[in-house]
Amino acid sequence: MDISTQNPAAPSALPPDAERKRAARGATRPGDRVFLGLSRGSGIFVLVLMAAIAGFLTYRAILAISKDEANFLTSFEWNPSGVPPQFGIAVLAFGTVVSSVIAMAIAVPIAVGIALFITHYAPPRLGGTIAYVIDLLAAVPSIIYGLWGALILVPHLDGLYGWLDDYLGWTGILEWNGGAPRSMFTVGILLAIMILPIITNVSREVFRQVPRMHEEAALALGATRWEVIRMSVLPFGRSGVISASMLGLGRALGETMAVAMVLSPTFDISASLLDPGGGTFAQNIASKFNEATVMGRDALIASGLVLFVITLLVNGAARMIIARRKEYSGANA
Repeated sequence: MDISTQNPAAPSALPPDAERKRAARGATRPGDRVFLGLSRGSGIFVLVLMAAIAGFLTYRAILAISKDEANFLTSFEWNPSGVPPQFGIAVLAFGTVVSSVIAMAIAVPIAVGIALFITHYAPPRLGGTIAYVIDLLAAVPSIIYGLWGALILVPHLDGLYGWLDDYLGWTGILEWNGGAPRSMFTVGILLAIMILPIITNVSREVFRQVPRMHEEAALALGATRWEVIRMSVLPFGRSGVISASMLGLGRALGETMAVAMVLSPTFDISASLLDPGGGTFAQNIASKFNEATVMGRDALIASGLVLFVITLLVNGAARMIIARRKEYSGANA
């Protein structure tokens, strides 16, 4: 005898997808039908919006690249208003990637350390205060970070640049030849401060999802606090930390005004990260869009398409990583 026919409350043996389809077909009440339509329409609207943005960028990019007399991917020149127009994204791609890598190298270890301190070391009141301050950092507009970077950070980096040149200048990468510290390294420091709240908050929530029984079992076996973190917390939260880092990377890739206010843009690539110059996609678009001609705007839109694709790939990778772990639902906490 089929128990499910005798007991309506018995759990269904249908797979989750079939259960959702049956629930959708069973939406007979007016409120259910309205809510189902609004939910479905919202999802479709997001897809249509993304497709519209991609289509617009692609169309304008094709118009610009078809008239470009230089190699769009490898040229170091940006002169779309010239006769003939010549422009490329080599410098912009290099600056965007390098500044983001510097920001990640600085922000990720600090953010993970803060998250671990809040969740496993700090007293509840102190941890709550630090978490509140981190949340406030996430709410600060980027223009404020840019003003602080231009007026406070840049004038006080001479000592750090001199120290790096004295001890690591022999590498060539950290050689400083004087001048204002408006370089890709400064941009990386500022971006690290800006993405710190994102990585910290996501990592903190992931560490809080660690099953309590895992930590208690390790403590019962005589593990120290650090051994519990190393054997139970960090392995569980590895995918979450990676995803948080990639979300922060997406923010760093697209930052505009703060970068434009602390960088001295030039279309060349320097071997040293401390030399002024360089540029990023977002900074170049923000600084040149108002004065650009029609051809110049199409060229900027073409560079924006490249940034759009990079950002989608980064966020898609973050989504794929976090989808591999089901523990974040809190069911096992």
